[in-house]
Amino acid sequence: MKYQVIEEDGFKYIETGQGETLVLLHGLMGELSNWELVIEQFKDRYRVVVPILPIYDLPILTLGVKALSRYVHRFLKYKNYGQVVLIGNSLGGHVGLVFTVAHQEFVKALVLTGSSGLYENAFGGSFPRRESYDYIKEKVEFTFYDPATATPELVDEVFKTVNDRSRVIRILTMAKSAIRHNMAKEVSKITIPVSLIWGKNDKVTPPEVAEEFHQLLPNSELNWVDKCGHAPMMEHPQIFNVYLEKFLDRILLK
Repeated sequence: MKYQVIEEDGFKYIETGQGETLVLLHGLMGELSNWELVIEQFKDRYRVVVPILPIYDLPILTLGVKALSRYVHRFLKYKNYGQVVLIGNSLGGHVGLVFTVAHQEFVKALVLTGSSGLYENAFGGSFPRRESYDYIKEKVEFTFYDPATATPELVDEVFKTVNDRSRVIRILTMAKSAIRHNMAKEVSKITIPVSLIWGKNDKVTPPEVAEEFHQLLPNSELNWVDKCGHAPMMEHPQIFNVYLEKFLDRILLK
């Protein structure tokens, strides 16, 4: 990433641009770089903010989706942005949902892409062969429609993470929290505009998850990205950005 990570008062984040605020929430094993092409597209018209979710820093006994939602709440109050557009991928979408249910007054609109919260087919309860580079490579490739999207740099980063004992324990704790925290009975409370941008070939949160979100969220739209897996903003960033731009134009410029 070419953007400097700002560290202040216990928060780490990047921030660029001016205007209405877009807050991008990364997934469980996501990096800031996952959002790079989204940042590039929108930074000339919006303030784009990417907080680093403290998955590896919070006390493990309190680690969970709700703890990350509370962190986002503290961060947004600290920065005093006013209402923001929350955009979340995978676990980041789940955190965005939990936060919005609790603090809808902070959120002008919500964008979910490959969000957990209803069902996900993730790594499961363990990494049985985490010392095997080929096994981890296969797991990372599973995330995408085109395995080539799993670059050597991305696989290296995941391999390094899952072979750090402290980090892998936290990842598994976080994943179990996300699975336990099913939001089917809560999301209908979200009445603000929601855009679902979903990979047609997502094997982690399959298309029926997007369809169920669309049914449950009373003010939602559903946009499909063909030949695309769990992270549309990485695999097909141009298409993702077109959908996002149309949605932002509709809700912010009317």
